[in-house]
Amino acid sequence: MNVRQITRLGLLTAAALILFIVELRFPSIIPVPGIKLGLANIVTVYAVFRFTPGETAMMVFARVLLGAMFSGNFSALIYSASGAFLCLLGMLALRGILPQKQIWLCSVIGAMLHNIGQVLAAAAVMRSWAVAAYLPILLVAGSVAGLVTGLAAQLILSRTGSNKL
Repeated sequence: MNVRQITRLGLLTAAALILFIVELRFPSIIPVPGIKLGLANIVTVYAVFRFTPGETAMMVFARVLLGAMFSGNFSALIYSASGAFLCLLGMLALRGILPQKQIWLCSVIGAMLHNIGQVLAAAAVMRSWAVAAYLPILLVAGSVAGLVTGLAAQLILSRTGSNKL
């Protein structure tokens, strides 16, 4: 990586972190724990389609770690990390398959994988599959959130061009 790419990844990481922190400051629209819009995913979807998998993974790792530090919620780090990386793996697998007009779909599937990763982490931590009962609610909310963030990312990608940085 050259200095230009490192700088761009740093700026994207900062943007994702800012979106994450701003979203924490707003009250939840739906009074169900764990359901949020996931605005930082806009930056992740953008990075998936503009950077290499390794570069995108570094950005996501930095955002998850710094997000836990800045929010002061280290106990949620395992849930955030497991969800983020399952989401990232799914979106990276889809990026070569989906046409440019269906980037939003990548975000929807990624959001659902994020929820699955979080439930798997919760089941491991709690040593119980009872948390899986919460999964249908999370999948519906994740699909809606993924659609919103995916459409935003698709708009940004269409406005900035489809070539890799």
